[in-house]
Amino acid sequence: MTTRRDFLKTALAGGAALTLGGIAPGFSAKSYNNIAGANDKIRIGMIGVNSRGKGIASGLAKLPECEITYICDVDSRAIEKCQEVVRKITGKTPKGIKDLREMVQKEDVDAVVVATPDHWHAPAAIIAMQAGKHVYLEKPTSHNPAENEMLIRAAAKYGVVVQVGNQRRSWPNVQAGIEEVLSGNIGTVKYAKAWYVNSRKSIGVGKPAPVPEWLDWDLWQGPAPRREYKDNVIHYNWHWFWHWGTGEALNNGTHFVDMLRWGLNVDWPTKVDSIGGRYFYEDDWEFADTQLITYQFGDKASCSWEGRSCQSQPVDGQGLGVAFYGEKATLFLSGGNDYKIKDHKGKIIKDVKSNLAFEEGNLLNPSEALDAFHFRNWFDGIRKGAKLNSGLVDACMSTQLVQYGNIAQAVGHSLDIDPMTGRILNDDREVRKLWSRKYEKGWEPKIK
Repeated sequence: MTTRRDFLKTALAGGAALTLGGIAPGFSAKSYNNIAGANDKIRIGMIGVNSRGKGIASGLAKLPECEITYICDVDSRAIEKCQEVVRKITGKTPKGIKDLREMVQKEDVDAVVVATPDHWHAPAAIIAMQAGKHVYLEKPTSHNPAENEMLIRAAAKYGVVVQVGNQRRSWPNVQAGIEEVLSGNIGTVKYAKAWYVNSRKSIGVGKPAPVPEWLDWDLWQGPAPRREYKDNVIHYNWHWFWHWGTGEALNNGTHFVDMLRWGLNVDWPTKVDSIGGRYFYEDDWEFADTQLITYQFGDKASCSWEGRSCQSQPVDGQGLGVAFYGEKATLFLSGGNDYKIKDHKGKIIKDVKSNLAFEEGNLLNPSEALDAFHFRNWFDGIRKGAKLNSGLVDACMSTQLVQYGNIAQAVGHSLDIDPMTGRILNDDREVRKLWSRKYEKGWEPKIK
């Protein structure tokens, strides 16, 4: 009998085989030939450029392997700002377009970057895959677990290359630090933890307001059931509403839970629990601002993620990071391109720092250079069939682990997970409700 875990792993392998074995379904010969040569540029359409997307566009614009041909956003101001960023770097102004469904049909787009709000992540990626476009998908992969399954099926069916924005998987010293853990250099690791802290302010209580003239509110909502416009949602506060966002756990926790899975070499857990609440303000924020998610992986290992959105006292001297507690020593990853190993008395026995620095003539700053490792791994996956550092199966698993935490927090009890399938065993009505979501009629993601 094929388990869900088997399906996830074989589905993406099948999709990769389609891409490597020939032209991906829906991917025109002309478009394929335009990126097949080592010296040809991959033509990229950016989807969602108000914040993270604009940063990605800036980094990509400085890479000779690609060309940004389209900027897509429902905010006309964001399009213009991002166009100007790219123009200053390249001397060329990408075309602006509002509707991603139109952009993915353009012949001068080979691949897209999806950096939209979370409720759009999976639907936008699926729409792009159906058009035969390769995808760079910002984390989290999805708004809910059911969408992870849709993404895996889509990648397998349409045979495109999908890299997820867990960029630390490509950072050299992070890779080296994880290899220290996996190779046993700090001894057997049975427990690890990750954390993220911030000092976010109240988002207040939103009031109905006229939709700004620069915003297509209907298209911004897209697959989400329609709600009236309020003045405390756009552009960042959507993170804290279940309708569109996924809370701090997936906003920042996804990166670090992914690193926990990577270093512990685990897939699905056997038990997940979450404690916490909205402790700091009485406002429209719907997720926990203080949360501790714990994971048990049978008798192999356990780990935890602590998030404090409104209380920024650091953990082990760091505001964000990961710690692997081994029999011989502890390895710390700070969230940057570095790591430390300390013995049981706290003495630093190894301190590996980032060697990236500003170089004369190099357009990439150190932060962009780190992200460039991840982008170039995606390019190699498209051109050469190289193994992706953050492929869709692993990324969907990591995203889903954090989604378990939000579900456990919402339903108020721990979740038992089938470690072979990833399914929640105590599948009550409230759990089922949060496994998927309702979509606006006519906007339901479908694998055609």
